[in-house]
Amino acid sequence: MKKLLGTVLTATALLVGCGEADNQTADTAAPIDLNMSLVFTQNELLTQELIKATDVIRDRTDGSVNIKVFPGGQLPVYKDNLEQVVNGANWIAVEDLSYLGDYVPDFAALAGPMLYNTYDEYLAMMKTDYVGGLEAQAEAKGIKVLNADYMFGFRHMISNKEIVNSEDMKGMRIRVPQSQLFISTLQAMGAAPAALPFPETYAGVQQGVVDGLEGSILTMYSTKVYEVAKNMSLTKHFLGTVGIYISPSVWDKFTPEQQQIIMEELEAGAESNTAELIKLDQEYTEKLEELGVTFNEVDSEEFNKLTADVYNQFPTWSEGVHATIMNELATIRANQD
Repeated sequence: MKKLLGTVLTATALLVGCGEADNQTADTAAPIDLNMSLVFTQNELLTQELIKATDVIRDRTDGSVNIKVFPGGQLPVYKDNLEQVVNGANWIAVEDLSYLGDYVPDFAALAGPMLYNTYDEYLAMMKTDYVGGLEAQAEAKGIKVLNADYMFGFRHMISNKEIVNSEDMKGMRIRVPQSQLFISTLQAMGAAPAALPFPETYAGVQQGVVDGLEGSILTMYSTKVYEVAKNMSLTKHFLGTVGIYISPSVWDKFTPEQQQIIMEELEAGAESNTAELIKLDQEYTEKLEELGVTFNEVDSEEFNKLTADVYNQFPTWSEGVHATIMNELATIRANQD
């Protein structure tokens, strides 16, 4: 009997010991290291907000979620960025919604021309059931959308000429990124789009290779392109936005508490980014005016009509996707009034 009791006690001690070992393993588990890749440079607002957010995530998780930010295209960006996520790497991609369109085509339409009048409209759109359905499709393809609320401003026409309508843009060579969506949009607006590497744009305007470019207020100020182009026509033809993406399989490695912290801090970062963006838009507008830049309103109604056909030029997009998005925006605007 004594021998049996001793065996039971020994077994119990072993079980308790195993439990303690399991707890110790959980408590001292190696941190999950992830690379966050983005094309934005180190000093840009969006990069700074993501660095702050990931620093807080690291602190709140006691270093168990270690996200290292690689700005300025140090790591693969654009399509290659999303491929890392789809392949299940310990990776977070920060890219324009149009790149998500390679997997869920209608996401690219959400980055299409002449949709949003305000930042609030875009943020409300991201919370709709319609976008929620697209996010579910993306997750099924190996991309979880952590947040899509980060913006870097409306894009406008920058040149030495006041542009009000399509007639004013006729024949103007406007620098655009190497993107079919941008090229199709500028063509619809009446311009002759010219794909030119951005580092060559300042000299291109200065030397007359192009008549202007399109970009945000922040871009015009930070790149000093105002030295060679003195007018900004407020077309709002695109809103610059990015999504933050991770592999669902990598996401599942985190505990529910870690997941909650990540989501909370990315959302807080997006809210801070928006507040700072609004502030900088106003601040840089005033500085640009002091530097001799003129701002003018445009015939938005005409440009809206002209660019509507762009949504029919991408066969992979759902038929009537423009009408679907505009219906969602109509509901949002009615609720905001």
